Amino acid sequence: MALPVLSSSAVKFRRVLAHFPQELSLAFAYGSGVFRQAGASAGPGENNMLDFVFAVDDSVTWHMMNLLKNRSHYSFLKVFGPKQISTIQSYGAGIYYNTLVPCNGRMIKYGVISTDTLIEDLLHWKTLYVAGRLQKPVKILTQSENSKLQAALVSNLKSAVTAAFLMLPESFSEEDLYMQIAGLSYSGDFRMVIGEDRSKVQNIVKPNVPHFQKLYSNILQDCPQVVYKHHLGRLEIDKSPEGQFAQLMALPRTLQQKITSLVDPPGKNRDVEEILLQVAHDPDCGFVVHQGISGIVRSSSIVQSAKTILTAGAKKSFTYSMKKLYKMTKGWLRKTS
Repeated sequence: MALPVLSSSAVKFRRVLAHFPQELSLAFAYGSGVFRQAGASAGPGENNMLDFVFAVDDSVTWHMMNLLKNRSHYSFLKVFGPKQISTIQSYGAGIYYNTLVPCNGRMIKYGVISTDTLIEDLLHWKTLYVAGRLQKPVKILTQSENSKLQAALVSNLKSAVTAAFLMLPESFSEEDLYMQIAGLSYSGDFRMVIGEDRSKVQNIVKPNVPHFQKLYSNILQDCPQVVYKHHLGRLEIDKSPEGQFAQLMALPRTLQQKITSLVDPPGKNRDVEEILLQVAHDPDCGFVVHQGISGIVRSSSIVQSAKTILTAGAKKSFTYSMKKLYKMTKGWLRKTS
């Protein structure tokens, strides 16, 4: 099962792809340049930067070919060659971004991640960085027949639903669910304090509920732990300790480990199942899950942002940061006016 491809025309995005080496296992566009966000003018922002992620089977070879085609996209790191670029890519969230790149009359930013690193993040939420982006609507531009990748994309969506269920009450609206899912990858992200519009999650979800439904309706209909009243836009879930234990046991491995380290006192070394059973009976179960997710996101977002100074260079890093701060200030002024 492949990730659903959203139906609106992707011609302008595919024209961008034509500028890059074509050995891609997955390419997608995301963000406010692709989908309308609340607080912005109607439709995707024509002046907003277009954001892309390219998954590649061999990062060294792909960067080598891209350096031949698009050497100017890279910072001073280009002088060290594709092997060093790929080594730097492996730190943090395992993705290498070139930002503020002029292409077809627009500014674009593109990240390169190895297919294996992406699959690891989708299945186990090792960093929840690219996996988090793929929990929200994206425009899939190309996708290979890699069955492991296809299964991991679906697994990531199911994990997002499970984690959200644990942090929601017994009964809630579809919009509540999508707000919780969209917020997963921002939990603990220090950029939500400095550099991002704090209404970002709400701005993403409210204009895009139909796109979220396209991603998640089949999963919700097939899930035995939820009563999905589609016509009412309401859901009810099992909040018994038994129900929560089943959900905790289905969470990605890294999140289970984070929860375990939060709950288990040093030196006790109880097994994961025993600890998760304790958490399932805890009235603060949802808070513990949220803290675990925040721990994953916090560390990867800090390292990834520090990498930007190297991968973008000082001038582009400063320009990009100023744009983010401007958007954050605009969002704050909208809320206070």
